[in-house]
Amino acid sequence: MTQLPRPDLDPGCWLDAGGQQVHLMESDTHPPGANHFAIRVDDIDAVVTDLQRQGLEVHRIPLIPGVGHQAFVHDPFGNLLELNQPD
Repeated sequence: MTQLPRPDLDPGCWLDAGGQQVHLMESDTHPPGANHFAIRVDDIDAVVTDLQRQGLEVHRIPLIPGVGHQAFVHDPFGNLLELNQPD
């Protein structure tokens, strides 16, 4: 894996894993949502609309420069998933 540039967030690093990315974040606590899987999407608005039409609760967050547009949803087993459209 090779290290990638990342926005100025908490301590950690982003790694390229053969076209996929692994984002490692350092923390002394485990805030809610700290452990999650992220999926890159091309059109976050369309994905969010589709999921909401299917009855899922989706939480959008404001744009984070260098990270992109994000939304979070729980799968049927309660796992937290991040939807990410890079800016």
